[in-house]
Amino acid sequence: MHMNKDLDLICQRIDELFLRQYNTRYWLQIVDDPYDKTYNFFFDSLKKAHREKSVPLHTVTIYDLTYLEELVDDIQKHTQLSIQFEGFTGQHWPKSQRIIQRKKHWDE
Repeated sequence: MHMNKDLDLICQRIDELFLRQYNTRYWLQIVDDPYDKTYNFFFDSLKKAHREKSVPLHTVTIYDLTYLEELVDDIQKHTQLSIQFEGFTGQHWPKSQRIIQRKKHWDE
């Protein structure tokens, strides 16, 4: 199944990048790209007194919220990192019916 490949790749790259450095905040960012019909995953970090760093992790080409919801659930089982969603304003998860992103971010 395709999910295992996406999941394994994303989790492997998180593990490589998550260095747990002192005074550094880490989180994941998932961006909805409706033009290319993909979901883009990024690993973000912010070290105190430094610039924010964003590293592309993976692009999911199965443009389906049900698939994405399961993938996100599995990623959250793997890591405790918080996840920031962009481009999902007003959309709901199909299974849980929770809203994905409440309001647009300043740069959307």
